[in-house]
Amino acid sequence: MVFLISALENYFSFIDKVKPTTLFYGLLSFTAILAIWEHYLSYRQYCNYKRRQNVPPELKDVMTNEQLEKARSYAIDKMYFSQIRSVFNEIETIVLLLIGILPWVWSLSGNILSKYNYNNYEILQSIVYVFITMIYSNVTGLPWSYYYHFVLEEKHGFNKQTRAFFIKDTIKKLLLTLVLTVPILSLLLKIIQIGGDYFFVYVWLFITTMSLVFTFIYPNYIAPLFDRYEPLREGELRSSIEQLAEKLKFPLAKIYVVEGSVRSAHSNAYFYGFFKAKRIVLYDTLIKGYSTHKNKDKIDITDKEDKSNETIQKEHDEENSTLMHRKISDNINNIVNEDEQPVKKKLDKGCESDEVLAVLCHEFGHWSMNHNIINLLFVIFAALFKRPGLYAAFGFTQTRPILIGLLIIFQYVLTFYSEIFQFALTVLSRRFEFQADNFAVKLNHGEPLGRALIKLQMDNMTYPYSDYLYATYHYSHPTVLERMKAIKTIKQN
Repeated sequence: MVFLISALENYFSFIDKVKPTTLFYGLLSFTAILAIWEHYLSYRQYCNYKRRQNVPPELKDVMTNEQLEKARSYAIDKMYFSQIRSVFNEIETIVLLLIGILPWVWSLSGNILSKYNYNNYEILQSIVYVFITMIYSNVTGLPWSYYYHFVLEEKHGFNKQTRAFFIKDTIKKLLLTLVLTVPILSLLLKIIQIGGDYFFVYVWLFITTMSLVFTFIYPNYIAPLFDRYEPLREGELRSSIEQLAEKLKFPLAKIYVVEGSVRSAHSNAYFYGFFKAKRIVLYDTLIKGYSTHKNKDKIDITDKEDKSNETIQKEHDEENSTLMHRKISDNINNIVNEDEQPVKKKLDKGCESDEVLAVLCHEFGHWSMNHNIINLLFVIFAALFKRPGLYAAFGFTQTRPILIGLLIIFQYVLTFYSEIFQFALTVLSRRFEFQADNFAVKLNHGEPLGRALIKLQMDNMTYPYSDYLYATYHYSHPTVLERMKAIKTIKQN
């Protein structure tokens, strides 16, 4: 490790020999080149969307030409929106850097603290700096977010939010982010300050620890602030999941359903938990015909104590009532308060029990094969953050704040390395997905997995055709057509 740091410091020593203005425009130009490359890939994908094609043979039984056209229209609209926003953000960033926004906001943060006689407190000044930039990014990003949800997604039938819900959700996210950022950023900066030459080791340990902590905190305490959770009700699906988990020796503790339908018609599923206490969370939009208890209070998903017989009987009665209500209410509009979400169920969407099980079997494959990634970019940061030339290039000639070093290095200097690293992760992730599919096929879940992939593509209105270069560079998951072909090959062999 000592040799690695020494080699990196020697490698980056040329930075101090370059004029600050040359270095600044060089980094800015390189960032612009990468942006042009991204726009080129997006243009290829856009051309792919504009080119009309027929329904692929693999989907002819389930997709009509009309549905294909709707998926194509949705993809074009998303790409158009993404490119306009991307160009705007790139121009905004360049303009702000050229007028010296980084040192100006840093100086403003110091002036705010000096009014309260807090001088030369780098960590406090860093917190104020982050607070200002966070408020700015949220305010400027709000119109984009609003348009995406209430125009683009609404147009294609995916948005389920009311405006009151959207506003409350945005405020909650901002406040929660600020509350979490203060202690984490303070500890991170303090570790770098006192960690010595090999502070990155302590930073790595800190980040790893925080990742484990958030693995527990997020689903148990943060996620329930935004969505309603309930245990998956007794039935064929629950029994099948528990039997499969037992067969694979997966340490399953709880199975929950999250009411994702109040936000969007998109579907998802994920695992979380430590060691022998894993939990599965399914979106209600993933399960065909599933309806959460609309008037039920949020359930504490830690669920530390067993329910009493009286509570179980009550839930059983509520379940029967809900099932009966669902049968007779397909064409009835629910009346809700202004700040509540209209429940717009489409019972023809979602997956059957065996298909949901196949999707989870795929996820069990990731768990079984330990598909985890380790990021070591902080080692490169350790060799760079003391270079005065970097700070001078962005207008910091008198001070070298650690926070600014983090921003400059990770956002500009390491852009090239990050792109290569991210591409490698994308390639590796695609390989992991094929391996997980193979795992599901070997457990005789190949056919329902194929049906589930098709249904999820249909429900999410995913256009089945992609430009090869764009997909290779961006897609962390293979396309459905690629996965269907691989599943078919594995079954034949």
